[in-house]
Amino acid sequence: MSRHPHRPLAAALAAALAATALLLGPVSPAYAHNVLRKATPAQDAELKKAPTRITLEFLQKLNPSFTTITLSDADKQQVTTGEPEVSGTKGTVTVDTPLANGVYTVAYRVVSKDGHPVQGSYKFTVADPTATAEPSPSPVASEPAPTPSATPSAEPTASTSPAASGSADGPGTTALLAGGGIVLALMAAAAVLLLRRRPTGGDPTR
Repeated sequence: MSRHPHRPLAAALAAALAATALLLGPVSPAYAHNVLRKATPAQDAELKKAPTRITLEFLQKLNPSFTTITLSDADKQQVTTGEPEVSGTKGTVTVDTPLANGVYTVAYRVVSKDGHPVQGSYKFTVADPTATAEPSPSPVASEPAPTPSATPSAEPTASTSPAASGSADGPGTTALLAGGGIVLALMAAAAVLLLRRRPTGGDPTR
């Protein structure tokens, strides 16, 4: 009779566990969620020159139909980029416009092999020492306020010409009176002369 009756049972149990481990081993990585492995520019990087491409590398291959990569500035305004170019586990977008100095955010969304969507984001900074500040817009000269037109003054009163004046004290009346006085003076002088020439009460035959 064997002194160790439980040894065959323990060996069988160990063999079963080893077989189970071999079966489960390959299955777990196949259904693991996809994760970001490497990024260029890297997370929290401070770049002396603005990048023209953004490349993200994941653990698993990417589905081009379900890969999205976007870039936005510090004001959360989206920066224009090209469509994602997918090659195996890498996704790349080109930056269509030069990036000014500042903080930028890369956001991504991919789908893992088990159909589970994976998304995330990170930031990097552009600090180009040779970049010049954008020129501030020149102030637009404001148009001068229109000068109010002067109120037309009242029409001047037409001056009355001396010839049309009906006043008795006008120059025409004065000249007429002066002429009449002279005529009267001449007539009076003539009457006096006639009176002096007439003979006084004596005989006319003398």
